[in-house]
Amino acid sequence: MAKVMKKIKTIKVDADKCTGCRTCEIICSAFHSTPKYSGINPAKSRVQIMRHPLKDIWVPVFAGEYTPAECMGRDKYTIDGKEYDECGFCRASCSSRKLFKDPESGLPLKCDTCEDDPDLKEPMCVQWCLADALTYEEREEEVDEEEVKPGEVEVGLASLVNKYGLEKVIDTAARMTKKG
Repeated sequence: MAKVMKKIKTIKVDADKCTGCRTCEIICSAFHSTPKYSGINPAKSRVQIMRHPLKDIWVPVFAGEYTPAECMGRDKYTIDGKEYDECGFCRASCSSRKLFKDPESGLPLKCDTCEDDPDLKEPMCVQWCLADALTYEEREEEVDEEEVKPGEVEVGLASLVNKYGLEKVIDTAARMTKKG
């Protein structure tokens, strides 16, 4: 398989600085609403704050890849004497919980670092984090060229058609082809 250079985008979390204000959740849901900034629904945010209020621990967790089945990991972690289930820190959208799924469509959510046209200097959550708990980094890394798995595009298109209808998906695809 051929090697290619890929831009790796990372949001680093300093949990010691997080105050639990949830501004990241609010700006993320507003940025991803349709039309942009037209609504706020933290359940649609690609970042969720996991918390333990008695210990004043706040940990931002970003939505990662979708997994069609529950994982086998049921490890426990002890932090400051409190036991946490591994699931609480997991980034995946999976069948065993509602976290990182669109509350209306049920489609999985994933952090896209606020990719936009034109590109933003930093994701919105980083820009709006008043405690500087979130920082953004980009780096180049040599990786194997990705292959599109059979059926992957069809699954995505089927989800879009179910949510928006075939005509809207075709119109959008036609408009995108004219742009590029």
